[in-house]
Amino acid sequence: MARSISAERLRDVLDSDEEFALVDTRDAESFEAWHIHGALQYEYKPFQTFDPADFREQTDLTEETPIVTICAKGISSEDFAAELEADGFEDVRVVEGGMEAWSAVYDHVDLDVDGVEIVQVQRRAKGCLGYVVGDPTTGQAAVVDATRHTDEFRAAADERGYDIVRVLDTHVHADHISGGRKLADELDVPYHLGANATDRGVAYEYEPLDRNEVVQVGTVDVKALFTPGHTSEMVSYLVDDAAVCTADTLFVDGVGRTELQFGESDAATGAELLYESLHGTLLAEPDSVTVLPGHESGVLRAEPVTATVGDLRTGLSVLQRDEDAFVESLTETVPEKPPNYESVIDTNRGHETPEDEEALQWELGPNNCAAAGD
Repeated sequence: MARSISAERLRDVLDSDEEFALVDTRDAESFEAWHIHGALQYEYKPFQTFDPADFREQTDLTEETPIVTICAKGISSEDFAAELEADGFEDVRVVEGGMEAWSAVYDHVDLDVDGVEIVQVQRRAKGCLGYVVGDPTTGQAAVVDATRHTDEFRAAADERGYDIVRVLDTHVHADHISGGRKLADELDVPYHLGANATDRGVAYEYEPLDRNEVVQVGTVDVKALFTPGHTSEMVSYLVDDAAVCTADTLFVDGVGRTELQFGESDAATGAELLYESLHGTLLAEPDSVTVLPGHESGVLRAEPVTATVGDLRTGLSVLQRDEDAFVESLTETVPEKPPNYESVIDTNRGHETPEDEEALQWELGPNNCAAAGD
């Protein structure tokens, strides 16, 4: 019987120098929509007739190659692993829980930005990035853009001796369900959004932050910068004039898309707002300020995903365009929308309350929040 490994163990194997083949048994459409970097796709369904010759021809794998199998939930890949073993493959492992389990794998990456201790909480499968912003002098911390797996953020703070005293969201997310309100309720601490979140029809109480309003986390100042474009209520958070949590406004390799809220017919309005937010607000900060984005579109490897304002000002081609060219680049080609984004938005506005299994299914897939890159 093939050995089982956890999704967390798969992460460790992927990060190591171990040589193996990761075989994804889902259908081609599911695989193309979302898969682990480097995986091979070979469709297999439980109880179907397995053709070893076809498998070898399609994958070029031999019996000596270590293989890890993965599917949606770990069911068909387990049957497939048994077929491989029966055919003589010597080292076969199965990922418990499949891609559903992979969707909940996290890394905690420590950053030190001019004396402010920040933990970048990376949700590896979706590229979501949240933050624990800590003040080492008082042991207080704030959480920015928590996902629904709130235990990851509590653990990141607890392991470093921090007490979370505030929770902030940058905007009404479209690609994943926020855990911000849940975390704030669990800890009985203030939950913040930008003041313009009322325009999104948010149906719950929160403590609004006005433009340039500052809240304190111990001795660390967190300032709300209004940066609309990706959404109308988007806020970036400037941390002690040293770092800025830019969410879906500015990434290290691109900028946010604008039609998820504004619609394709009015995406240009969002793009114009985004241009002003970038050039009039974020790029007005000193070159030394560290940019902490809300997503990474590439492959996460438990390493910091950061840049500086200066790096992006001079190195990101989309930021070199004039306003007309910038707006055109964001509106001429519309990327595929995040899975179930309308339901996710309604949940984050407080209009839906999905059960855990439903929330899990809604979130499966990539983030797809970027519009333009280098």
